[in-house]
Amino acid sequence: MSTDRLAGEAASAPEEAEPNRPEPAEPPGTGTPAPGGPGGPATAGTDPDHTPDDHSGSGGAGAPSGADRSGAGTAAATRGGADATQASAAGTGGTHGGSADREPTSPAGHGTSGGPEADQDSGGTQPSGPAEASADAAPGAGAGASEAAGQGGPGGAGAPPGAGRSDSGAAAPARGGGGDAEAPTAGTGSHAPGGADGQQPPAGEADGPTTGAGGHGGNADREPTPPAPGDGAGGKGRRSAAAEALAAAVRAVESGERSAASFFNDAPARRPAAPAAPAAPVRERPRAAAPAPVRPPSARPAPGPEGEIPGSGDVRQVLAAGGAPESLAGPVAETLGERAAEALREDPWQLLAVPGVRPDQADGFARALLGPACEPGDERRALALTGWLLERAALEGHTALESSTLRDALAKVSVPDPDEALRTAIAEGAVLVFQDALDAPPGARPQAADDEDAEQPVRVLLGLDRYALAEESLADALARLPSTFVPPQGGATNGETPAGGPGAPEWESAAATAPTASAAELIRTVAAHGLVAHSGGEAARAEPAALVAAARALGLRAFAAAHSEDGRRRLAASLSEAPGADPEAVSAAVTVAGLLADAEGPGRDEEGALALDLLAVLDAPQLDVETAAMLVESLPDGARLVLSGDPGVLWSAGPGRVFADLVAARRCPQVVSRTPDPGPIGELVSGIGIGELNQVEAPGKEVVIVPVRDAGEAVHRTVQLVADSVPRAIGIPAEQTQVITPGHGGAAGTRALNAALKTRLNPGPGQFGGFDPGDRVAYTPAPGRTVPGTVVSADAEGLRLDCAGGPVVVPRREVGELVRHGWALTAHQAAGARWPAAVVVLPGDATAGLTRAWIYTAFSRGERHLSVVHGAEAALPRAVAEIPFKERTTRLRALLQAQVPAGSAG
Repeated sequence: MSTDRLAGEAASAPEEAEPNRPEPAEPPGTGTPAPGGPGGPATAGTDPDHTPDDHSGSGGAGAPSGADRSGAGTAAATRGGADATQASAAGTGGTHGGSADREPTSPAGHGTSGGPEADQDSGGTQPSGPAEASADAAPGAGAGASEAAGQGGPGGAGAPPGAGRSDSGAAAPARGGGGDAEAPTAGTGSHAPGGADGQQPPAGEADGPTTGAGGHGGNADREPTPPAPGDGAGGKGRRSAAAEALAAAVRAVESGERSAASFFNDAPARRPAAPAAPAAPVRERPRAAAPAPVRPPSARPAPGPEGEIPGSGDVRQVLAAGGAPESLAGPVAETLGERAAEALREDPWQLLAVPGVRPDQADGFARALLGPACEPGDERRALALTGWLLERAALEGHTALESSTLRDALAKVSVPDPDEALRTAIAEGAVLVFQDALDAPPGARPQAADDEDAEQPVRVLLGLDRYALAEESLADALARLPSTFVPPQGGATNGETPAGGPGAPEWESAAATAPTASAAELIRTVAAHGLVAHSGGEAARAEPAALVAAARALGLRAFAAAHSEDGRRRLAASLSEAPGADPEAVSAAVTVAGLLADAEGPGRDEEGALALDLLAVLDAPQLDVETAAMLVESLPDGARLVLSGDPGVLWSAGPGRVFADLVAARRCPQVVSRTPDPGPIGELVSGIGIGELNQVEAPGKEVVIVPVRDAGEAVHRTVQLVADSVPRAIGIPAEQTQVITPGHGGAAGTRALNAALKTRLNPGPGQFGGFDPGDRVAYTPAPGRTVPGTVVSADAEGLRLDCAGGPVVVPRREVGELVRHGWALTAHQAAGARWPAAVVVLPGDATAGLTRAWIYTAFSRGERHLSVVHGAEAALPRAVAEIPFKERTTRLRALLQAQVPAGSAG
């Protein structure tokens, strides 16, 4: 590893980074007035560039932000060198900036607040909770990192608290449950949240009677119904069947009829195994319709003749009466639906469901509409804030929050009686209550087998119906696969494949011809199990490819899915090179989004299941809980599923930590690859993965460290590297070099870097909404998914892009929300893709949220060359050694441990 200014200038020692940059004064009207007090509402508008937790940006304190899920779409990796002088080891540190694929709108008239990337890269090892109203920071974020509720995950963005999942955010149809009614398929509309009866004690009391709520997913006897007219963020109106079912569960626990733990222990009913390929699987019960894609592009209400969202006119009048800007009319109508105006009149705090709106702004709006009747303790306000805080927590990756965390957060947003607010939210069904068993502390005395009265430690969690359904449906589906799987028996007779598929001898023969020992181990394990976890680095991606090729050679319908289009192309190349691969093997490589949308892959059978026998999902850490639920629910009974990924990379941009929870639950066989990543970059990244930042030999300048003194110099050196030094010294052109930085905001965030790189590489007036033909862009068709592209032209229909060789037209009204310049990305946006060269920028003013996972992800995006523009001093080695990732509160691990027999781990 060499310290080198590839621009040809002498390297100077980096100076101590300024720890805290002063923030500009807050723009007028953005303060947090006391609820119910005098003062007008804050203005609102849009800030498409804002990202959650973007601490690196400069904006007014408490400035609003969008949900910016710049998560996981594209990543790059490079191996090469750069001309320069001999170097020393890097203690390179980096800033932490918000990244998320999608950057929704936020209120106008307010400054942009910056922050770290929305996930574990925002720093710290403790679970984070919702922040104060004055800072408007998402859980774990610092002051000034404001972000709107309603962008918690794919689909259903902006849904008001208490509303169910809309669009494709819903969990897929429940298929592993023992209930009579199956959960509706994704995209079926809103599901009313479950509730609890009014006798529920204050949430947060671990010894109080709370529900296990294990039946809200695929195995629940619930028939979700849309909210009654007039329902909104407050969840008012008649209870849904789900709420009644939850209330009955609470009463059963209180009366002693059932224990809370019993709700977690109802195993899904075993279903008959699927018949052999290529016959379609047969089930006892009919399936629901096929789930919708993660989020189809432009999934929003169709505009009217003049491009206006239906209902916007009435909403505009209500906004004017409340002193809010008319520019919010479209987002409000899109979020709250056709009755948006009426809903706002009945409950002004439903404005919080609109991305970018803060509590102080909603309070001002409510004060203008309600007058003296507007009080801090209004039940509608408490319900809206509870949902808003939980949605903001989802933006940080949490699927639930501990009751004490949520209670404290409500107190910080001026709710007078947080306990009463939680009781009301639970009774109204806006929030669900769960008890999750805790692991015994180290050194604790094991519980005796006959000690039935001993209490197991539990934690009380509160969450939204949307994520509860997704996690429980996913746990049910993961339990279903091993329970319906039939291991191979004897071999073929008379050259014919037995009815149950290839026999054990055929699988063993396939393993014997595998290219590596790790690939052979994976093939043998998958042959005997329906669910397998596989982990390894970039080189280990060849092992699932070898498995799929071998399975196809045995006559099975086998496919492999990657997170990004770049990952799909690399997967297709591996399939074509696998031993015994058939000429059609490359067609088995698909993307997760394309598979769910039925745009790629085998299609579906007559019952709505994917017509396949084996699916290997690469980049599994990038699966959020809702996407994973839809994917696994789409698999037929008896199918084999392999979740494969690098455990060191960042988790998904959306809520959940699916792959990590599956591995931690230890309820399925786990195959760990022994294939190391080659070269100096592979050696460096492998060390980071175990908490060590080592010096590596890089004779070909594969790894180069470029020290800088401040953010301004970091931008200057980055432009030199991309435009001149790397092309000249390494032979990698600028269009194949990807810049990665911690956040969107700040003096060295993606916005500043993209502006500088455009000026140097493709100068122009930005004639098409800030873009010119030839501009590199990052297109976000769905939260958590970034697609790199290039601007081709623009016309009346919208901005025309070339994305991986495919034409894409982004409607004009969506350009500001879905497209941004793409010379520089965040690590979340880069995850799942690689480039020949990567330039990682680590300015010293944004290191607070740096984690090992962020560094590992960013440094591993380069295939031939990695340059690190380093101004972070000791922050990098400290993060690598001490801060593995930012913790998330999820329930999937506990659900898997309760539902999947330990013996299924093999």
